[in-house]
Amino acid sequence: MKLEIQSIGIVHSPFVTAKGTPAQPAADEGTRGYIEVYPEFAEGLKDLDLFSHIHVLFHLHLASKKELTVIPFLDSKPHGVFATRSPGRPNSLGLSVVEVERVEGNIVHVRNLDILDGSPVFDIKPYVAQFDIFNNTRNGWFGTNIDRMREIKDDGRFTDKSLTYN
Repeated sequence: MKLEIQSIGIVHSPFVTAKGTPAQPAADEGTRGYIEVYPEFAEGLKDLDLFSHIHVLFHLHLASKKELTVIPFLDSKPHGVFATRSPGRPNSLGLSVVEVERVEGNIVHVRNLDILDGSPVFDIKPYVAQFDIFNNTRNGWFGTNIDRMREIKDDGRFTDKSLTYN
């Protein structure tokens, strides 16, 4: 099935190239940017400032390679792309949870941003801990590698030519 989807806005971020962009929001706490929601969708932001965090669904617009098996960040073994957070996905969709600082008109100011500047935004949803946190989860192959996230930020696999891991 083929779908047509319209962006509702665009990300404005200090990250203009893939190199040095954090692999996850937790890898670079404090980075600020904003989401410009197009005026025709601005009414949809009503009450968003009541939430501390949001899910942002966006297009990985600079990801060129699409692979079903990748060697992901924090590991050296190949895994299926759907068991990773690699940007080289069949539909180039990204999902990030960012902190809301404030909403001003059609601008959502955010922190802990790991999204490239110019990324089209498809949707914004409030993060609700009672819905979004699960106890007794399994973290698959990530294991204890997750603890290394804050110290590594980016393991050098990002290049300016492609957002797909080498």
